[in-house]
Amino acid sequence: MQIGVIADDFTGASDIANTLAKGVGPEGGLRTAQYAGVPDGSADLKIEAGVISLKSRSAPVDEAVRDSLAALHWLLRQGCTQIIFKYCSTFDSTREGNIGPVADALADEMGANGVVVCPAFPTTGRTVYQGHLFVNDALLNESGMENHPLTPMTDPDIRRWLGHQTASSIGHLPLTTMARGPKKVQAALREATDRFVVADAVSDNDLLTLGAALAEAPLITGGSGIALGLPRNFLGQTSRQDRVVEHIAISGPAAILSGSCSGATRGQIDVHEKNHPCQSIDVPGVMNGTVSVETLVAFFDANQDKRPLVYSSGAPEHVRDVQEQFGRDAVAAKLDALFADTARALIQKGYRRIVVAGGETSGAVAQAVAQERAAPAMLISREIDPGVPVLTVGRSDPVALALKSGNFGSADFFAKALDVMEADT
Repeated sequence: MQIGVIADDFTGASDIANTLAKGVGPEGGLRTAQYAGVPDGSADLKIEAGVISLKSRSAPVDEAVRDSLAALHWLLRQGCTQIIFKYCSTFDSTREGNIGPVADALADEMGANGVVVCPAFPTTGRTVYQGHLFVNDALLNESGMENHPLTPMTDPDIRRWLGHQTASSIGHLPLTTMARGPKKVQAALREATDRFVVADAVSDNDLLTLGAALAEAPLITGGSGIALGLPRNFLGQTSRQDRVVEHIAISGPAAILSGSCSGATRGQIDVHEKNHPCQSIDVPGVMNGTVSVETLVAFFDANQDKRPLVYSSGAPEHVRDVQEQFGRDAVAAKLDALFADTARALIQKGYRRIVVAGGETSGAVAQAVAQERAAPAMLISREIDPGVPVLTVGRSDPVALALKSGNFGSADFFAKALDVMEADT
């Protein structure tokens, strides 16, 4: 294994795993596996890039640091020479969040300085300019992310926001330096006196420049876009045939689970509902026990051939009302458990295609599926939409899994995902 990734949620892990596996241009990417937490044993020797999925994004600082260090130590034991700390391309984190503390802990452990901070992902409209994060043509805090139910992002200035979380010095790598090419960028980072350096990037070319400049960097932090130019630094060490992950066509019963409250996901649900059965989860019913796993499984079984979808997604004001009534953490824990147990029950009943929307929901479901199939490694297969690949879980009678970040995917993403999973070419 050459590149190791520590991802703070499961959809983000799939996102960067897809980037590393796909690569850029005809040379392709690296043979990549995604892991549901830190594995107990060693990785397959054919794996070139390993992505460890954690549920640490909204975790307390001490827990996030502990889990991230455990992931780091495992990746280093597999032979990784470069580590990426992957967080969301919208830098999801509160003022008291754990991105800064985790980055500090990793930098301490690796003796790293001039560590790049770059959440940019231009393909999905996330860019960094003058150290500020944009979503399409809007500053981050005007993009809707300020309404995130768990990690509201209210300041687009990455240096200032990160400064709330760490006492380490934070510098800036401007777009003017990026435009001068990899060698100038590499020189600027080597000369940096700050522990962290927020890097501007407004296009894929900027990320490719940054990737070339980071060929020898022991530690990098960023969104999935940061990995765009990294596979090129490692190609040539194995044959192209060894690097290709074969797509496995998987058909049969399918289910779609959505716990995302993003505007994009709510729009995708509206599109899916026009032609397929969808059921809204009554969250108060979940909290008082009248809505259960059996409730959801019965809905899926009754609509098994119609691409059914269940969702707890709601408008921000509705989510706030429910959180105020029952408590934010209690609601999140109950819904995570409901989705995970439902996925486990569906697998046991023969469902082999599961699509999930939302970071926390995806983490709960992916862990349940990996445990059910006794397969910690999820292989990266065909891309559905930018940032969302098909994951193949288990070698015998595999399950196809898609983990979608709330804001990702086309309007018809849910139907498209199921089509890609069962396509044989």
